[in-house]
Amino acid sequence: MQTTSLALHTDKYQINMMYAHWVNGTHKRKAVFEAYFRKLPFGNGYAVFAGLERIVNYISQLRFTMEDIKFLSKQPENYDPVFLEELLQFSFQGTIHSMKEGAIVFPDEPLIRVEGTIMETQLVETAILNFMNYQTLIATKASRIKQVAQQDTLLEFGTRRAQEADAAIWGARASYVAGFHATSNMLAGEQFGIPTAGTHAHSWVQSFMTEQEAFDAYARVLPDQVTLLVDTFDTLNSGVPHAIKTAKWLESQGKKMNAIRLDSGDLAYLSIQARQMLDEAGLDYVKIVASNDLDENTIFNLKAQGARIDTWGVGTQLITASDQPSLGGVYKLVEREVNGEMLPTLKISANPEKVSTPGKKEVFRIIDPKHGKAIADYICYPGEEQPLQGGPLKLFNPLHPYLKKTVTRYEAVNMLEPIFVNGRKVYELPTLDEIRAYHKEQLNLFWPEYQRKLNPEIYRVNISPAAWNMKQKLIAEHVKSNEE
Repeated sequence: MQTTSLALHTDKYQINMMYAHWVNGTHKRKAVFEAYFRKLPFGNGYAVFAGLERIVNYISQLRFTMEDIKFLSKQPENYDPVFLEELLQFSFQGTIHSMKEGAIVFPDEPLIRVEGTIMETQLVETAILNFMNYQTLIATKASRIKQVAQQDTLLEFGTRRAQEADAAIWGARASYVAGFHATSNMLAGEQFGIPTAGTHAHSWVQSFMTEQEAFDAYARVLPDQVTLLVDTFDTLNSGVPHAIKTAKWLESQGKKMNAIRLDSGDLAYLSIQARQMLDEAGLDYVKIVASNDLDENTIFNLKAQGARIDTWGVGTQLITASDQPSLGGVYKLVEREVNGEMLPTLKISANPEKVSTPGKKEVFRIIDPKHGKAIADYICYPGEEQPLQGGPLKLFNPLHPYLKKTVTRYEAVNMLEPIFVNGRKVYELPTLDEIRAYHKEQLNLFWPEYQRKLNPEIYRVNISPAAWNMKQKLIAEHVKSNEE
């Protein structure tokens, strides 16, 4: 859902910093920012990058309207009318590189790189992080569920519990990117071409005199799409027997019932018993759908208990990412113009993990050609030739430099794609099915040890010696200046 104008979809301090730069005459100085996250969500071994399509739409349509300017003119900061007039003429003229949607990504590596004037690179920070953080979080959660569900069908059922309409719709899309098969949200289906799926509510059954009457009426209206919710009254003594009678009637009409749905109770026990009842009635083709606050942990446990469930309807726990409701992505200045020269800069913090790596960077995925699997991600400066020329790569852990190895036979894949160059969109957005296929290709690059739900192996994310040395140099300069 793209509203008419999102120019003010930003934090006020962005506008205030833009104004201060404008007043100081520094607003056209060049800057480079990088967006990344520091910690994997859910204790997972990887994350799934999502949100690029909305970011591209946002940047393409980024304009201040007269209504925006009128609103800004009423703010207590009393912005200069000349500044507001300049905003009215604004359009993004910078350059953006990004990971492709569906990419497997890791902490502390640039997912999006934004280059341009300090004014425009500052403006887009909040919206980029908003779109990236939410959709990447939901896609990662969906991928975790997919890892557990394996070949089972997955339905996204979260709309009514999502934090408003945008979250429901873009969350459905992010889930589809990571392997879900359909959504209950019709607007997401219309807008993105996602297959839609749905059964009926308990209220349908309650609105009839009997459960059997309700099932039969539904089957008459939608004979090719019959999935019956069987737990309104008593799943095994009422719901399943009545569903079997309806299925038999459908067979007499030359039709087949799709499934029954369980939405409460002991799903493992009920599904086992329901499967036995259906099979004994000659309805082995009828599937069993389960819902009711499911997530990857519940599904994992139900499978361990022998549950006979074919399709999982996942709602609240997915769309709200209830066990970790934010990704925590950040957007940091890594390079700035000083006297006409671009110089690397870093953020110092009392927390070592928050000290940024200075300079504009590329991300290469290093592939072992023998097994076709990823060895590490290698972060380096654009001018470094080693990854592309195939020279020996020294891989070491930035936090623990003694953990190191050298690789000599590898393929290096540049993970950052040009999206906008000097304000012009140069990237053709792929279809959603192409993004899903790319995500599957990405997963195939990684050994199962990195993908498992519990205690995944930690994947290497390494920085080049040049980037490491620059970081140490700037830290040393900062420490020295403080001592003086």
